[in-house]
Amino acid sequence: MSQTFTPFLTFQNGQAEAAMTFYCSVFPDSQITRINRYTVGMPGPEGTVITAEFTLGGRTFMASDSFITHDWDFTPAISVYVECQSRAELEAAFAALSEGGRVYMPADNYGFSQLFGWVGDRFGVTWQLNLA
Repeated sequence: MSQTFTPFLTFQNGQAEAAMTFYCSVFPDSQITRINRYTVGMPGPEGTVITAEFTLGGRTFMASDSFITHDWDFTPAISVYVECQSRAELEAAFAALSEGGRVYMPADNYGFSQLFGWVGDRFGVTWQLNLA
């Protein structure tokens, strides 16, 4: 049996489900496929996400809500790289992801790509969007 590698996003403040729903609205061929929630008597707040799986463009991701307050959060040092098939697709994703977030590199021609942009979304996850 071969190993599988799945990006795992740990959210604080009960934001996992909202983030997954948002990402699935931004990227085609995306959906939440499984959610396990905390219930009464469990360590996390009732209704928040223990673990969940979702797909973005057919690629599986996992997410959870941490009931433990950590001294860390997401960092731009690790980001989700998205190869977009059209300018319109990239610009739409960039606009949606940057709303309420932070632009690290505006969508532009940087020499290594005709069109590239880097953004941190309102949940703190960073995205590199590149025109194929």
